Order: sequence, then structure tokens, then C-alpha cells
Amino acid sequence: MPRHLTTAFFVATFAALASAAAQTPAKFTVTSPDLKPGQKIGSAQVFNGMGCTGNNASPALEWHGAPTKTKSYAITLYDPDAPTGSGWWHWVVYNIPASVTKLAAGAGDPKKNALPPGAAQGSTDFGSPGYGGPCPPAGDKPHHYHLTVFALDTDKLDIPPTATAAYVGFNLHGHTIAKAELTSVYGR
Repeated sequence: MPRHLTTAFFVATFAALASAAAQTPAKFTVTSPDLKPGQKIGSAQVFNGMGCTGNNASPALEWHGAPTKTKSYAITLYDPDAPTGSGWWHWVVYNIPASVTKLAAGAGDPKKNALPPGAAQGSTDFGSPGYGGPCPPAGDKPHHYHLTVFALDTDKLDIPPTATAAYVGFNLHGHTIAKAELTSVYGR
């Protein structure tokens, strides 16, 4: 093959690869200065009650790379290791506007009213809305806490204010277009 054709072939191939890379969506991720993947959760996020003495503050969160068709977000914090037969829901937030990509530490406290306008919190397994931190039984192996941010294809989930985490989860399932997750651990 003549040299000018070889060069043209490589230039065209490189341009096609660069174009494809530019069109590849970013990976949807969630990060937190308070929760580190695979690391122990600090006392600031641990529940205050049931034998635990933490500050019960929801973690600061930031997420990036959601699909362009995202219309809203939801967040859950779930412990599948809880000795209940069905795990334990620690936090359920939904109807977070698509323009919001972070929450401040403590935003899950319903008394502070620190969530973005329109956002709602479902009932946790503590029996009320709002963040409830880790507090596994003393002596259990460390539990895994899965924090998930859901990118949704709808502006709003039409859910009653008394909805359980399972009810919210059912609605999330039908509207999720992407998920970002981080898992931390806690034991005592």
C-alpha cells in the first residue's frame, strides 16, 4: 500500500476512534467524603439509639456522569446483612431534581428541611422518613451498606408520603436508567 494511503488510513481510523470515544457516555459514579468503598463507616453517620452512639448524620454525596435523559434522582441506603430475612432500609429519598448532583452532610434529617425543593423521603425500617444510620447487632460480622443513586426517566414518582421503602423501590425499578453505587461497612 502506498505511504500516503497508509497515512490516510491511520488518520481516518484515529478520527473514527476519537469520535466514538467522545460519544461514549461518562460512567455514572457517586462519591462521598464520609463513605469510602469497602471502608468502615465513621461515627458521624452511625445511628444514635438501639445501643449505638453515633451522630446519625446522612453522608455528603456527589454524583457525576448520569445519562443525558435523566429527569430526576433517588437515593437509597440498604443493609442486606441485617438479621431480618429482608435486610434493612436506612434511607430512601426520591424526586431529587435532575439539576441537583450533590447533597450536603445531614440533608437526610427531616427536621432540617435541607433536601432540594420537591425531594421527598420514604419511610425507613426505623418506621419513619429520614436518614437512620448503621447500628447492626453487637457481635455480628460487619454489615455492608449499599448506597445507591438512581438516575430516573421521570420528573416525579407519584408516591404517597407514607410509602415504605419497598413501595418506593418498586417504583424505582420501573424508572431507573442508570445506577451509581458505593458500599461501605460497619460492625460493633
